[in-house]
Amino acid sequence: MAPISTPQTPFGRVLTAMVTPFTADGALDLDGAQRLATHLVDAGNDGLVVNGTTGESPTTTDAEKSQLVRAVLEAVGDRAHVVAGIGTNDTHHTLELARAAERDGAHGLLAVTPYYNKPPQEGLYRHFSAIADATELPVMLYDIPGRSGVPIDTETIVRLAEHPRIVANKDAKGDLGRASWAIARSGLAWYSGDDMLNLPLLSVGACGFVSVVGHVVTPELRALLEAHLAGDVQKATEVHQRLLPVFTGMFRTQGVITTKAALALQGLPAGPLRLPLVELSEQETAQLKVDLAAGGVQL
Repeated sequence: MAPISTPQTPFGRVLTAMVTPFTADGALDLDGAQRLATHLVDAGNDGLVVNGTTGESPTTTDAEKSQLVRAVLEAVGDRAHVVAGIGTNDTHHTLELARAAERDGAHGLLAVTPYYNKPPQEGLYRHFSAIADATELPVMLYDIPGRSGVPIDTETIVRLAEHPRIVANKDAKGDLGRASWAIARSGLAWYSGDDMLNLPLLSVGACGFVSVVGHVVTPELRALLEAHLAGDVQKATEVHQRLLPVFTGMFRTQGVITTKAALALQGLPAGPLRLPLVELSEQETAQLKVDLAAGGVQL
C-alpha cells in the first residue's frame, strides 16, 4: 500500500533524516541502508529523508545518491514517503539532482537553502522556484540559517508558497515568532527540523517532524505527536521532558557523528564517517551512553 499523504501532511508526520550507512572501508552500504530504513519504518516513521545533511550528502557522489534513493524505495517505498535531499549551493547542479531523484522514484524533494555563497532573498526565490519547476515532485524547503548563513525570510516563504509544488517547510531557524507568522501566512505544511523544538513548533501550527533523534526514539516522538493531536498537553509535555537528555546528548557534537555512534551501540547499520567528520572519542561515547540511558533509550 502506498504511503498516505494529505495537503496538511504531504510527507506524513514523523520522518527521520536517515544516516547513510557505509562499509568498514568507507563504501556505500546499500544492504545496511535497506535494513536501517526497514527498522525505522517498523519503529513508526511514515517518512524518511535520504541524502540530507544527516546522510552526509556533502561527501557522497551523485551516483551514490541515486543508488541510495533506489535502495530505500525498494525496501520501504510502499510503506513510507521517501524524500530525497537534493539541495546544493549551485542551482544548476541542484536541478540535475532533482531530476535524478524523480527518475529514481522519490516521492518528494528536500531543498536546503544554498549555503556559503549567501544569496539575497530574490536569489533564494528564483533558486527554489527553479527546483519546483524542474520536476513534478512536491518540494519541502529547508530553512537552516545556522548552516546556510542566510534565512528564508517570511515574505520569501509566502511568495514561494504560491507555487503549487512547494508544499512544505522544514524549520531549523529556531525562531518561534517568525515560524508562527510564516505558518499563518503561507499555509505550508510545517515540519520541525530542530528536535528540541518539536513540541513548541507543534503548538504554533507544525504538522510533524523531520528528526535526527528519530533514529533512536521514533515511538516516543509519535507518542508526543499523538498526545498533542489529541489535546493532551500534559502527556505531550511529559514525553518532551523525558526526551530532553536525548535531545541534548545527540547534539553535543555534530549530529551525524552521535547518530552513527548511537546506532552502533544498538547493533544497527551505520558504519564509519567520511572526513571531515570523525568518530566520537571514548569519553564522548561514554557521555552519549549516559544521555541516552537518561532518556530511556535501551542500549
